[in-house]
Amino acid sequence: MSDSETRNKFHKIHSTALEAIGNTPVVQLQKIVPNNCAEILIKLEFFNPTGSYKDRMALSMIVEAEKRGDLRPGMTVVEYTGGSTGTSLAFVCAIKGYRFKVVTSDAFSIEKIKTMRAFGADVTVLPSEGGKVTPDLIPRMMQQAQEFAKAKDTYFTNQLYNSDIIKGHEHIGLELLQQVDQPIHAFCGGVGTAGMLMGVARALRKANNSARIVALEPATSAVISTGQPGTHHVEGIGAGFVPPLLDKNYYDEARGISESESRQMVRRLAKEEGIFAGTSTGLNVIGAIQLARELGHDHTVVTVAVDTGLKYLDGDLYEN
Repeated sequence: MSDSETRNKFHKIHSTALEAIGNTPVVQLQKIVPNNCAEILIKLEFFNPTGSYKDRMALSMIVEAEKRGDLRPGMTVVEYTGGSTGTSLAFVCAIKGYRFKVVTSDAFSIEKIKTMRAFGADVTVLPSEGGKVTPDLIPRMMQQAQEFAKAKDTYFTNQLYNSDIIKGHEHIGLELLQQVDQPIHAFCGGVGTAGMLMGVARALRKANNSARIVALEPATSAVISTGQPGTHHVEGIGAGFVPPLLDKNYYDEARGISESESRQMVRRLAKEEGIFAGTSTGLNVIGAIQLARELGHDHTVVTVAVDTGLKYLDGDLYEN
Protein backbone atom coordinates (compact mmCIF):
# COMPACT_ATOMS: atom_id res chain seq x y z
CA MET A 1 0.00 0.00 0.00
CA SER A 2 1.09 3.57 -0.64
CA ASP A 3 1.51 6.00 2.27
CA SER A 4 -1.82 7.64 1.38
CA GLU A 5 -3.60 4.27 1.26
CA THR A 6 -2.13 3.35 4.63
CA ARG A 7 -3.31 6.63 6.14
CA ASN A 8 -6.80 6.13 4.69
CA LYS A 9 -7.04 2.61 6.13
CA PHE A 10 -6.02 3.53 9.65
CA HIS A 11 -7.33 7.07 9.98
CA LYS A 12 -10.71 6.81 8.28
CA ILE A 13 -13.76 6.43 10.53
CA HIS A 14 -15.77 3.48 9.20
CA SER A 15 -19.55 3.61 9.21
CA THR A 16 -19.77 -0.06 10.30
CA ALA A 17 -17.38 -2.87 11.23
CA LEU A 18 -17.99 -4.39 7.78
CA GLU A 19 -15.66 -1.77 6.33
CA ALA A 20 -12.85 -3.13 8.52
CA ILE A 21 -12.76 -6.36 6.48
CA GLY A 22 -9.65 -6.82 4.35
CA ASN A 23 -6.35 -4.98 3.82
CA THR A 24 -4.62 -7.44 6.14
CA PRO A 25 -0.82 -7.27 6.60
CA VAL A 26 1.83 -9.51 5.04
CA VAL A 27 4.96 -10.55 6.96
CA GLN A 28 8.07 -12.50 6.04
CA LEU A 29 8.71 -15.65 8.06
CA GLN A 30 12.17 -15.70 9.60
CA LYS A 31 12.99 -18.30 12.22
CA ILE A 32 11.04 -21.35 11.04
CA VAL A 33 12.29 -21.22 7.43
CA PRO A 34 15.12 -23.72 6.75
CA ASN A 35 18.38 -22.67 5.07
CA ASN A 36 18.69 -22.56 1.29
CA CYS A 37 14.98 -21.93 0.82
CA ALA A 38 12.84 -19.44 -1.01
CA GLU A 39 11.45 -16.50 0.94
CA ILE A 40 8.10 -17.27 2.60
CA LEU A 41 5.50 -14.55 3.05
CA ILE A 42 2.31 -15.02 5.05
CA LYS A 43 -0.81 -12.85 4.93
CA LEU A 44 -2.28 -12.42 8.40
CA GLU A 45 -6.00 -12.91 7.81
CA PHE A 46 -6.74 -13.00 11.54
CA PHE A 47 -6.68 -9.19 11.38
CA ASN A 48 -10.22 -9.35 9.95
CA PRO A 49 -12.98 -8.40 12.45
CA THR A 50 -13.90 -11.96 13.56
CA GLY A 51 -10.32 -13.22 13.30
CA SER A 52 -10.65 -15.13 10.02
CA TYR A 53 -10.54 -14.72 6.26
CA LYS A 54 -14.09 -16.06 6.19
CA ASP A 55 -15.29 -12.49 6.84
CA ARG A 56 -14.48 -11.78 3.20
CA MET A 57 -16.63 -14.57 1.79
CA ALA A 58 -19.48 -14.03 4.25
CA LEU A 59 -19.80 -10.38 3.25
CA SER A 60 -19.60 -11.28 -0.43
CA MET A 61 -22.34 -13.93 -0.15
CA ILE A 62 -24.70 -11.51 1.58
CA VAL A 63 -23.98 -8.46 -0.59
CA GLU A 64 -24.22 -10.36 -3.88
CA ALA A 65 -27.51 -11.99 -2.80
CA GLU A 66 -28.87 -8.55 -1.92
CA LYS A 67 -27.86 -7.22 -5.33
CA ARG A 68 -29.74 -10.04 -7.09
CA GLY A 69 -32.80 -9.59 -4.87
CA ASP A 70 -32.43 -13.12 -3.47
CA LEU A 71 -32.01 -11.76 0.06
CA ARG A 72 -34.36 -9.07 1.33
CA PRO A 73 -35.11 -7.42 4.69
CA GLY A 74 -36.96 -9.71 7.10
CA MET A 75 -35.50 -12.93 5.69
CA THR A 76 -33.44 -15.57 7.53
CA VAL A 77 -30.02 -16.69 6.32
CA VAL A 78 -29.23 -20.44 6.63
CA GLU A 79 -25.83 -22.15 6.47
CA TYR A 80 -23.84 -25.25 7.54
CA THR A 81 -20.37 -24.59 8.88
CA GLY A 82 -17.37 -25.75 10.86
CA GLY A 83 -17.65 -22.47 12.70
CA SER A 84 -15.54 -19.77 11.06
CA THR A 85 -17.91 -19.20 8.13
CA GLY A 86 -20.79 -19.29 10.61
CA THR A 87 -19.10 -16.77 12.86
CA SER A 88 -18.47 -14.47 9.90
CA LEU A 89 -22.04 -14.82 8.62
CA ALA A 90 -23.42 -14.23 12.11
CA PHE A 91 -21.30 -11.07 12.31
CA VAL A 92 -22.47 -9.78 8.91
CA CYS A 93 -26.12 -10.69 9.59
CA ALA A 94 -26.00 -8.95 12.98
CA ILE A 95 -24.89 -5.70 11.37
CA LYS A 96 -27.31 -5.96 8.44
CA GLY A 97 -30.26 -7.06 10.56
CA TYR A 98 -30.91 -10.57 9.23
CA ARG A 99 -31.76 -13.58 11.37
CA PHE A 100 -29.21 -16.36 11.01
CA LYS A 101 -29.82 -20.10 11.49
CA VAL A 102 -26.74 -22.30 11.37
CA VAL A 103 -25.87 -26.02 11.51
CA THR A 104 -22.50 -27.05 12.96
CA SER A 105 -21.04 -29.99 14.92
CA ASP A 106 -19.27 -30.79 18.17
CA ALA A 107 -16.28 -31.79 16.00
CA PHE A 108 -15.44 -28.10 15.88
CA SER A 109 -14.18 -25.78 18.58
CA ILE A 110 -16.55 -24.68 21.32
CA GLU A 111 -15.18 -21.14 20.96
CA LYS A 112 -16.64 -20.93 17.45
CA ILE A 113 -20.03 -22.18 18.60
CA LYS A 114 -20.09 -19.67 21.46
CA THR A 115 -19.04 -16.86 19.13
CA MET A 116 -21.84 -17.61 16.65
CA ARG A 117 -24.33 -17.47 19.51
CA ALA A 118 -22.77 -14.23 20.80
CA PHE A 119 -23.54 -12.62 17.42
CA GLY A 120 -27.16 -13.79 17.76
CA ALA A 121 -27.17 -16.94 15.63
CA ASP A 122 -29.63 -19.80 16.17
CA VAL A 123 -27.16 -22.73 16.36
CA THR A 124 -27.92 -26.44 15.83
CA VAL A 125 -25.04 -28.73 16.87
CA LEU A 126 -24.87 -32.22 15.31
CA PRO A 127 -22.93 -34.98 17.11
CA SER A 128 -19.70 -36.30 15.58
CA GLU A 129 -17.72 -39.52 15.97
CA GLY A 130 -15.19 -38.82 18.69
CA GLY A 131 -14.86 -35.15 17.81
CA LYS A 132 -13.41 -35.97 14.38
CA VAL A 133 -14.33 -34.79 10.88
CA THR A 134 -15.44 -38.04 9.25
CA PRO A 135 -16.46 -38.33 5.56
CA ASP A 136 -20.17 -38.35 6.45
CA LEU A 137 -20.16 -35.33 8.78
CA ILE A 138 -20.29 -32.43 6.32
CA PRO A 139 -22.99 -34.12 4.17
CA ARG A 140 -25.11 -34.60 7.33
CA MET A 141 -24.70 -30.94 8.21
CA MET A 142 -25.61 -29.93 4.66
CA GLN A 143 -28.74 -32.09 4.71
CA GLN A 144 -29.94 -30.53 7.96
CA ALA A 145 -29.31 -27.02 6.63
CA GLN A 146 -31.24 -27.86 3.46
CA GLU A 147 -34.21 -28.88 5.61
CA PHE A 148 -34.08 -25.56 7.48
CA ALA A 149 -33.81 -23.70 4.17
CA LYS A 150 -37.20 -25.06 3.04
CA ALA A 151 -38.90 -22.65 5.43
CA LYS A 152 -40.53 -19.53 4.03
CA ASP A 153 -38.45 -16.36 3.69
CA THR A 154 -35.05 -18.02 4.01
CA TYR A 155 -31.89 -17.57 1.96
CA PHE A 156 -29.53 -20.56 1.87
CA THR A 157 -25.98 -19.29 1.36
CA ASN A 158 -24.82 -22.90 0.73
CA GLN A 159 -21.12 -22.00 0.82
CA LEU A 160 -19.74 -25.08 -0.96
CA TYR A 161 -21.82 -24.31 -4.06
CA ASN A 162 -21.84 -20.51 -3.90
CA SER A 163 -19.46 -18.86 -6.36
CA ASP A 164 -19.95 -15.52 -4.60
CA ILE A 165 -17.30 -16.67 -2.13
CA ILE A 166 -14.67 -16.59 -4.87
CA LYS A 167 -15.41 -12.91 -5.46
CA GLY A 168 -14.90 -12.21 -1.78
CA HIS A 169 -11.59 -14.05 -1.59
CA GLU A 170 -10.29 -12.56 -4.83
CA HIS A 171 -9.44 -9.47 -2.79
CA ILE A 172 -6.70 -11.44 -1.02
CA GLY A 173 -4.95 -11.88 -4.35
CA LEU A 174 -5.52 -8.25 -5.34
CA GLU A 175 -4.05 -7.06 -2.04
CA LEU A 176 -1.03 -9.37 -2.44
CA LEU A 177 -0.33 -7.89 -5.86
CA GLN A 178 -0.18 -4.45 -4.23
CA GLN A 179 1.71 -5.50 -1.10
CA VAL A 180 4.38 -7.83 -2.50
CA ASP A 181 6.92 -5.81 -4.50
CA GLN A 182 8.64 -8.87 -5.97
CA PRO A 183 7.51 -11.76 -8.17
CA ILE A 184 5.27 -14.34 -6.50
CA HIS A 185 6.53 -17.72 -7.66
CA ALA A 186 4.12 -19.94 -5.70
CA PHE A 187 0.97 -19.63 -3.63
CA CYS A 188 -0.45 -22.45 -1.50
CA GLY A 189 -3.46 -22.84 0.75
CA GLY A 190 -5.68 -25.43 2.40
CA VAL A 191 -8.90 -26.30 0.59
CA GLY A 192 -12.27 -26.31 2.33
CA THR A 193 -14.79 -24.62 0.07
CA ALA A 194 -11.89 -23.84 -2.33
CA GLY A 195 -13.06 -20.22 -2.40
CA MET A 196 -9.82 -18.75 -1.07
CA LEU A 197 -7.51 -20.71 -3.38
CA MET A 198 -9.70 -20.03 -6.42
CA GLY A 199 -10.10 -16.35 -5.55
CA VAL A 200 -6.37 -15.77 -5.18
CA ALA A 201 -5.59 -17.82 -8.30
CA ARG A 202 -8.05 -15.80 -10.40
CA ALA A 203 -6.65 -12.50 -9.17
CA LEU A 204 -3.10 -13.58 -9.97
CA ARG A 205 -4.04 -14.99 -13.37
CA LYS A 206 -5.90 -11.80 -14.34
CA ALA A 207 -2.69 -9.90 -13.54
CA ASN A 208 -0.72 -12.29 -15.79
CA ASN A 209 1.10 -13.68 -12.76
CA SER A 210 2.29 -17.23 -13.43
CA ALA A 211 2.65 -18.31 -9.79
CA ARG A 212 2.42 -22.03 -9.13
CA ILE A 213 -0.90 -22.61 -7.31
CA VAL A 214 -0.91 -25.54 -4.89
CA ALA A 215 -3.99 -26.93 -3.12
CA LEU A 216 -3.31 -28.36 0.33
CA GLU A 217 -5.35 -30.90 2.32
CA PRO A 218 -4.87 -33.21 5.32
CA ALA A 219 -2.84 -36.26 4.31
CA THR A 220 -5.29 -38.58 6.08
CA SER A 221 -8.15 -37.28 3.93
CA ALA A 222 -6.36 -36.44 0.67
CA VAL A 223 -9.40 -36.62 -1.60
CA ILE A 224 -8.13 -34.09 -4.13
CA SER A 225 -4.66 -35.58 -4.52
CA THR A 226 -5.36 -39.30 -4.01
CA GLY A 227 -9.14 -39.75 -4.13
CA GLN A 228 -9.10 -41.28 -0.64
CA PRO A 229 -11.33 -39.65 2.01
CA GLY A 230 -10.58 -40.21 5.68
CA THR A 231 -10.72 -38.85 9.20
CA HIS A 232 -8.88 -35.77 10.48
CA HIS A 233 -9.21 -32.86 12.88
CA VAL A 234 -8.10 -29.85 10.84
CA GLU A 235 -11.06 -27.52 11.11
CA GLY A 236 -12.30 -25.69 8.03
CA ILE A 237 -10.72 -27.87 5.33
CA GLY A 238 -10.83 -31.48 4.10
CA ALA A 239 -14.59 -31.92 3.70
CA GLY A 240 -14.20 -35.55 2.56
CA PHE A 241 -15.06 -34.84 -1.09
CA VAL A 242 -13.74 -32.61 -3.86
CA PRO A 243 -15.44 -29.23 -3.40
CA PRO A 244 -17.58 -28.22 -6.41
CA LEU A 245 -15.89 -24.82 -6.74
CA LEU A 246 -12.38 -26.28 -7.10
CA ASP A 247 -11.52 -25.65 -10.77
CA LYS A 248 -8.62 -27.69 -12.18
CA ASN A 249 -7.84 -24.84 -14.56
CA TYR A 250 -6.82 -22.63 -11.63
CA TYR A 251 -4.37 -24.80 -9.70
CA ASP A 252 -1.28 -26.78 -10.65
CA GLU A 253 -1.19 -29.56 -8.06
CA ALA A 254 -2.65 -30.84 -4.79
CA ARG A 255 -0.68 -32.11 -1.79
CA GLY A 256 -1.59 -33.97 1.38
CA ILE A 257 0.06 -32.50 4.47
CA SER A 258 0.65 -34.26 7.79
CA GLU A 259 -1.77 -33.10 10.49
CA SER A 260 0.71 -33.85 13.27
CA GLU A 261 3.40 -31.76 11.56
CA SER A 262 0.85 -29.00 11.05
CA ARG A 263 -0.05 -28.95 14.73
CA GLN A 264 3.62 -28.83 15.71
CA MET A 265 4.16 -25.98 13.26
CA VAL A 266 1.30 -23.98 14.76
CA ARG A 267 3.03 -24.07 18.14
CA ARG A 268 6.36 -23.10 16.56
CA LEU A 269 4.73 -20.19 14.74
CA ALA A 270 3.45 -18.82 18.04
CA LYS A 271 6.69 -19.31 19.98
CA GLU A 272 9.19 -18.36 17.27
CA GLU A 273 7.38 -16.00 14.88
CA GLY A 274 4.73 -14.53 17.18
CA ILE A 275 1.97 -15.70 14.82
CA PHE A 276 -0.94 -17.15 16.82
CA ALA A 277 -3.18 -19.22 14.58
CA GLY A 278 -5.11 -22.47 14.05
CA THR A 279 -4.13 -25.86 12.65
CA SER A 280 -4.93 -25.04 9.01
CA THR A 281 -2.38 -22.21 9.19
CA GLY A 282 0.25 -24.72 10.31
CA LEU A 283 -0.73 -26.91 7.37
CA ASN A 284 -0.35 -23.93 5.01
CA VAL A 285 3.11 -23.16 6.36
CA ILE A 286 4.29 -26.78 6.08
CA GLY A 287 3.16 -26.72 2.44
CA ALA A 288 4.91 -23.38 1.89
CA ILE A 289 8.17 -24.76 3.35
CA GLN A 290 8.01 -27.76 1.02
CA LEU A 291 7.65 -25.42 -1.95
CA ALA A 292 10.35 -23.08 -0.66
CA ARG A 293 12.80 -25.99 -0.45
CA GLU A 294 11.98 -27.03 -4.00
CA LEU A 295 12.24 -23.54 -5.50
CA GLY A 296 15.31 -22.39 -3.57
CA HIS A 297 16.89 -18.95 -3.34
CA ASP A 298 15.63 -15.94 -5.31
CA HIS A 299 12.05 -17.18 -5.24
CA THR A 300 9.01 -16.18 -3.18
CA VAL A 301 6.29 -18.43 -1.76
CA VAL A 302 3.13 -16.92 -0.30
CA THR A 303 0.46 -18.42 1.95
CA VAL A 304 -2.07 -17.21 4.53
CA ALA A 305 -2.58 -17.34 8.27
CA VAL A 306 -6.21 -18.40 8.17
CA ASP A 307 -7.52 -17.49 11.61
CA THR A 308 -6.59 -16.64 15.18
CA GLY A 309 -5.43 -19.20 17.72
CA LEU A 310 -7.94 -17.71 20.17
CA LYS A 311 -10.53 -19.96 18.51
CA TYR A 312 -8.71 -23.11 19.65
CA LEU A 313 -7.74 -22.55 23.26
CA ASP A 314 -10.41 -24.89 24.66
CA GLY A 315 -8.95 -27.88 22.79
CA ASP A 316 -5.55 -29.55 22.93
CA LEU A 317 -3.82 -27.60 20.15
CA TYR A 318 -1.88 -25.37 22.51
CA GLU A 319 -1.54 -27.78 25.43
CA ASN A 320 2.06 -28.60 26.38
